[in-house]
Amino acid sequence: MVRQIGKGRYGEVWLGRWRGEKVAVKVFFTREEASWFRETEIYQTVLMRHENILGFIAADIKGTGAFTQLFLITDYHENGSLYDYLKYTTLDTQALLRLAYSAACGLCHLHTEIYGTQGKPAIAHRDLKSKNFLIKKNGTCCIADLGLAVKYNSDTNEVDVPLSTRMGTRRYMAPEVLDETLNKNQFQAYIMADIYSYGLIVWEMARRCVTGGIVEEYQLPYWDMVPSEPSYEDMREVVCVKGMRPVVSNRWNSDECLRAMLKLMSECWAHNPASRLTALRVKKTLAKMVESQDIKI
Repeated sequence: MVRQIGKGRYGEVWLGRWRGEKVAVKVFFTREEASWFRETEIYQTVLMRHENILGFIAADIKGTGAFTQLFLITDYHENGSLYDYLKYTTLDTQALLRLAYSAACGLCHLHTEIYGTQGKPAIAHRDLKSKNFLIKKNGTCCIADLGLAVKYNSDTNEVDVPLSTRMGTRRYMAPEVLDETLNKNQFQAYIMADIYSYGLIVWEMARRCVTGGIVEEYQLPYWDMVPSEPSYEDMREVVCVKGMRPVVSNRWNSDECLRAMLKLMSECWAHNPASRLTALRVKKTLAKMVESQDIKI
């Protein structure tokens, strides 16, 4: 272990060395064993590997009787999270599309069930936010933190929800999660809640895209509507009762790419889950834009 590079509700992240390579080591608090177990289990699912999902290396438990340390070793990405990156980096159209498209590719892979003996279940993330996407050297991103993920296998029609008592991040919770109308037995409900969160993340990205020399400062979604640590009630009031969504700058309408992004995010954060886009639809829409801009991804 070299130095601490992050911390969260679940524990800490350290930069480490593994067989001469830099790796990220996530050390979980003992009370978060369910998160560690779930994340390890999801990462070890067959066909889970994908360029836009954080690469898993190993998991381990070190116990000294009363004290247990839970480790998860993954690829290390020196640019940090999308949240960190957007704070100090502005984007051009190509960089914006690269980020949004790669995030959609990762999400689409998670959400998709692959059939057959060597298949993979469909997986919903349940805690998508800019802090849970990591920036790769090539300007794309990958999804991290699968400690809350839900699995679905169509053979058994079983929704496998983790034991963890941890909840997602309030600021990014879909209206149906905030007002507790989400049907917990229906896997599709979790998928659509992920899409809402993805829409907010695209808004965060779009603000940092420079057009005509103008750009907005980095902010979290709903920064101007709720306190910095919003309660459920704060979020429910804004998102469900008032039906508000993040504020959009006028300049977006005068730029072709940002106008298309605005349409996309609006179709992701629709109040009614059934009218939201699927991850595959988002991926295809962005793929067309990437192609028209002649971007190499």
